[in-house]
Amino acid sequence: MEKIAIVTDSNSGITQKQAEELGVYVLPMPFMINEETYFEDVNLTVDEFFEKLKNNADISTSQPTPDSVMGLWDELLKDYDSIVHIPMSSGLSGSCQTACMLAEDYDGRVNVVDNQRISVTQRQSVLDAKELVSRGMSASEIKEFLLKVKFDSSIYIMVDTLKYLKKGGRITPAAAAFGEILKIKPVLQIQGEKLDAFSKVRSVKQAKSVMVKAIRDDMEKRFGGADPDNIWLEIAHTQNYDAALQFKEELSEEFPGFDVHIDPLSLSVSCHIGPGALALACSKKI
Repeated sequence: MEKIAIVTDSNSGITQKQAEELGVYVLPMPFMINEETYFEDVNLTVDEFFEKLKNNADISTSQPTPDSVMGLWDELLKDYDSIVHIPMSSGLSGSCQTACMLAEDYDGRVNVVDNQRISVTQRQSVLDAKELVSRGMSASEIKEFLLKVKFDSSIYIMVDTLKYLKKGGRITPAAAAFGEILKIKPVLQIQGEKLDAFSKVRSVKQAKSVMVKAIRDDMEKRFGGADPDNIWLEIAHTQNYDAALQFKEELSEEFPGFDVHIDPLSLSVSCHIGPGALALACSKKI
């Protein structure tokens, strides 16, 4: 049977320690912070990242260098027949396109999956890939399968502050000022390629209600029903773990029987939305 390595990046929320436990490989995403390069979960912890963000550090996202990507692939291909590489959504970073281009030189041994996921849904794709390996699928078959089901997931994100959306140019300063005065909390969505506006509310309670309704609608209208045997349910957050735990308790009433996974939201998204965010996501089980 083909020996297959599963590779992803730290936008999946999978830490280096968790990767070792799972038997997968994680490329750390680089960040430029005040003109210094840091790598997620290597020399930059989540707490350190948010401390720098709160102190108005100049932060920009980057992508792994071609050398770091190929270096990992070359090392793995000494022990594995092929690689399934699952990067963050091509709509949110150029790292996916770079990986696709680099893979052309590997004679089909590296299969890059542009299934346009991020954070907890990207993590689920990695776990799905592991399951498909155990079922005896080849690397190319796994890639084809994951691309076929790439839209079988949803993420909705409640943003606590407009400061970072303004800083990143995603909303105008005037709109941010107006929104802060009205205490507007936007709910964003990631469906496929982009991070888009979904709804505007005035409280955390309203935001949770909007996200729950949206996820329920997706489950019932797109994914075959709100059934724990059919759907993975996930929460992501930005330095908001206590609120995430409380939200998990509330979801147990909304979606009885579901085992809800909680993870920090990936730093590549966090730098655009800031601390205090809550996200609700679901992925259809394979």
